[in-house]
Amino acid sequence: MTGVARAAIHALKYDGVVGLGPLLAEWLAWVVKREDWPVEAVVPVPLGAARLAERGYNQAAWLAYPLAQRLGVAYAPDALYRQRETASQVGLSAAERRANVAGAFRARGALPYRRVLLVDDVMTTGATLSAAATALRALPGVKEVWAVTVARAVLGDKGDNVPFSHSQR
Repeated sequence: MTGVARAAIHALKYDGVVGLGPLLAEWLAWVVKREDWPVEAVVPVPLGAARLAERGYNQAAWLAYPLAQRLGVAYAPDALYRQRETASQVGLSAAERRANVAGAFRARGALPYRRVLLVDDVMTTGATLSAAATALRALPGVKEVWAVTVARAVLGDKGDNVPFSHSQR
């Protein structure tokens, strides 16, 4: 990931520029509306407790909350939690990323929504989104999970990456 996408995500994720969340969420709302996904709730990919304490905030939540507002749907920040800490995905291969997040997420309680939108900042291999979506689909009533990210990074890619949206049912 390079260029403006990299700068924006790094500013949001590492530099505390949380004001970028609503701006990026506006673009994500456009993507969801363009794709005509009939979502009823928005869920951020949760951070582990240690990483949340270190950073002080969850960058995915700073995207998900304004996105839910723009879509006029429920915001469900507590629907998922990380039941165990995971290593940073940076520098891991696709197989290592899948193993790192396998079983890391657990759904909490129940959601009264059938169609859920999962939000994260970057997708590389899809391992995190897949593991989180699997946990969401374990909730009674949840039938469809879509995922949207601000950018997509590709392992080994040195060029510009394109914005990414993905539907996983």
